[in-house]
Amino acid sequence: MDLTRLYVDVDDFVQQFNTTDPKKIEKRSVSDKCKRQRNRRLSDSEIMTISIAYHQSNYKNFKSFYLEYVCKFLLRQFPNLVSYNRFIELMPTVAEKLAAYLCSRFDAPTGISYIDSTPIQVCKPKRMKRNKVFDGVAEIGKSTIGWFFGFKLHIVVNEVGGLLSVRFTKGNVDDRSPVLEMVKDLFGKLFGDKGYISQKLTAELMDEGIHLITGIKKNMKNKLLTMTDKILLRKRSIIETINDQLKNISDIEHSRHRSVGNFLINILCGLIAYTHQPKKPSISGMRSNEEILAIA
Repeated sequence: MDLTRLYVDVDDFVQQFNTTDPKKIEKRSVSDKCKRQRNRRLSDSEIMTISIAYHQSNYKNFKSFYLEYVCKFLLRQFPNLVSYNRFIELMPTVAEKLAAYLCSRFDAPTGISYIDSTPIQVCKPKRMKRNKVFDGVAEIGKSTIGWFFGFKLHIVVNEVGGLLSVRFTKGNVDDRSPVLEMVKDLFGKLFGDKGYISQKLTAELMDEGIHLITGIKKNMKNKLLTMTDKILLRKRSIIETINDQLKNISDIEHSRHRSVGNFLINILCGLIAYTHQPKKPSISGMRSNEEILAIA
């Protein structure tokens, strides 16, 4: 996405957020009685834009991106740049706005949804017991790739690759735990892997008007599915492709974090950068919402 378009989109959201957020209004009334504070050189929109732009670049290290690209080639766009250390201090101040901006970027539900979780490692497995930054915060979990130390990112997407819901949990949390909270605004059919098999969860989702469809294990009886459901279940690889892009293109996972706050900023900006991708993974053949709703 073009940097100017990204900034305009972010700035429009920030201005709307500042005028509608009741907490912001309350802070203003309190700060009026306090002593005058020095204004920051960079606005929230500029901080957010630079943070998101990093995940759209080919850089794998934010320090290199900021010092070698932003400070050298984007001085015209950002004339009031601060030092790298100061910028790192400012990033947590926009965490709330980044989270709200991510929610504003969610797609509308179409009736066909895919759910999955992916591990987010915060360090290599050999350093699990020696990690101090996430001590008491991250947990040891197990996935198809083996044991890991960190968190789990749970996402729900539609058939055209748009994000519908996102949750972040510790690494030892069951994949089925945040499902009900994530699908509150959804309807139709929800496709997941064998990790979401649960009679209780299926019944609870059915009460909410959502039909959970998963594969079956070897010791389970075969269940009847329509040909359309079988085809859509086979297309579940779309969400695995999205998880792969989030890690390898948006760079939401690395082991160089020095604080929990900036780790969360990295996740939020990576997800936002994905929503701005001009071309997302999608299922071919789903050409219109009318066809999708007819299937759902």
